[in-house]
Order: sequence, then structure tokens, then C-alpha cells
Amino acid sequence: MRIVSGIQPTGNLHLGNYLGAIRNWVKMQDDVAANGGQSLYFLADLHAISMPHVPADLAANTREMVAALVACGIDPDKSILFNQAQVPQHAELQWLLNGTARMGWLNRMTQWKDKAGKNREGASIALFTYPVLQAADVLLYQATHVPVGEDQKQHLELARDIAQKFNNDFASEDAPVFTLPDPIIPPEAARIMSLRDGSAKMSKSDPSDMSRINLTDEADTIMQKVKKAKTDPEPLPSDKDGLAGRPEAANLVGIYAALSGTTVEAVLGEFGGEGFGKFKPALGELLVTKLAPINTRFIALKDDTAALDAILRAGAAKARALAMPTLDSTYAALGLVR
Repeated sequence: MRIVSGIQPTGNLHLGNYLGAIRNWVKMQDDVAANGGQSLYFLADLHAISMPHVPADLAANTREMVAALVACGIDPDKSILFNQAQVPQHAELQWLLNGTARMGWLNRMTQWKDKAGKNREGASIALFTYPVLQAADVLLYQATHVPVGEDQKQHLELARDIAQKFNNDFASEDAPVFTLPDPIIPPEAARIMSLRDGSAKMSKSDPSDMSRINLTDEADTIMQKVKKAKTDPEPLPSDKDGLAGRPEAANLVGIYAALSGTTVEAVLGEFGGEGFGKFKPALGELLVTKLAPINTRFIALKDDTAALDAILRAGAAKARALAMPTLDSTYAALGLVR
């Protein structure tokens, strides 16, 4: 089993990243290592340049994200942790796969439509083709499984389509060039919503810092954000069905359940009939308890540039070694003389 997943280095991780992806990365890292498999986690800095960015911020955010991932429990001795820019095989394979990917496939990508908006002619080519780079990210390592949220399922399906077409066109059935990766969609807390709008996903791009719990927030900040989180005037229901039509209440209860390792039903069994005046302090204290070790570790790491760069260099060297056999096979299958 080989797991590959990436995250864009756009600044501090927040609670949605942690509960929806990173915590599961850590668990998978440990489970896969115990069973002799491999986990590769990367900072998608090549993807980041598909949108306008400040170069100095990208460099700083890449290092900061490494510190946050390690603070959350990603262990460079158990996983391969690196950034794309240090593994040029990602960009090489993307170009080779551009001959197989089809314009119609990319035009159907919902994230392309969302990010380009009405000004598609003004969007970068990188934004249009970045799903092909995502395909290269996983196919390069013969990934067997890719952890994805619901919003990324379409891109993984594209990666499988590209791999299948390439294998059909340029390889034999007995010796395919690429493995078709399967998705892993964590069932628990896959989508954590904004504290200001229960219908919107918690996001780093939201202009209001009050909409999210950053993993770097101090205890007082966390308590204040939970206290001011949007709710409704009704008490919590005694069963899950009672959360229907109450997105903010459902979000806060879901966060409590995910952090405590229990179910929504169990949380409502404890707090059903209570108002948010009692529930919010309990949620805030739980958040502080769970996030304090991450915060402490992050603060100790974030300014140690030498240590962070060393982690990335070591991970990139391992990734390059794993990538070369696939890249060599791709060149050979296409008839390219090297």
C-alpha cells in the first residue's frame, strides 16, 4: 500500500484541515508503516503558482506548513514529507501526461469553473491544467490510495482516466505503466464548516479570522472564537434528526464529536436540551486541550529554518528516488530517446 496526498502551502492549518485531512494522515501514516507500506505527503508549491501569489510569502508559508504538519504528528521518519519544487519529476510527468489528457475532461472540472469565474480568458494555463499535475503527483509514485475530500473526488477520477488511457494507448495489459489509485474518503468530520456560516466550508481564504480555529491560536483566542460562533436560539436537540435545518448547531456538535472520538448521538445524549451557553464553553475547553500540544510543538519549530529545510531536502531525495522508475517507464513507453 502506498498513500500519496498533498496540501497547498497557503499559511496556517486550521481545524478543518486537521479534522478533515491531517489527523487521518497521521493515523494512516502509522497504520501503513506498521504494515510495511509507504506514505508520501507533499507541499503543493507548484500548484500554488497557478494563482497570483507573493513569492516571499510562498516560501515562508511552505516552511510554516512543514512545521504545522510535523506538529500535528507527521513523522519524517515514518512518512516522506517534501515539497514539489524539489522533485522536478512532478512537472516532467505532467508534461508527458498533457498528451493524454483531453481538453473536454479539463473543461468539466468544477474547481476550474469556480476558480476561473467569468474571466476564463484571463486565467492562467496552469490553473486550467493543474488537475493534470495532480494526476502526475499520484501516478508518479504508483500510489495505490489517495486520501481525498468530496471536493477532490473529481480530480482523482481524472487521474484514473488519464492513467487508463495512457496504459491503453502505450502499454500492454500485462505491463501497465501506471497504477490506478483508489480514493480514501474519511467518513468522520470530513467537512468542518465556518464558525460564521454553517453552510460554508471552513477556509483559510475567508477574510474573517473569526470564521475558523487556526491550529496556532492560543487558548484565549480559541475560547473567544467559540463563544462568538454563530448559533441559533434553540437548545440542542436530543437526537441527530433534530439538527436538520440547523447548520451551525450541527457543525459545532460535529466538531465536538470528532475531537472527543465519539458520535454526534453521544454528544447530544450528553448535551441535548442544553443551551449553547453551556455547550460552547465545553467545546472551547475540549479544543484547547486537544490543540495545545500542537500549538506548543509548532511554536518550537516554526522559526528553525535550518531544521525545516533539512526535513524537506531529505524527503525530496527519497521522493526523487521513488519517482525515477515511473518517469523512465513513461519516457520509454512514449518512444522518447533520452
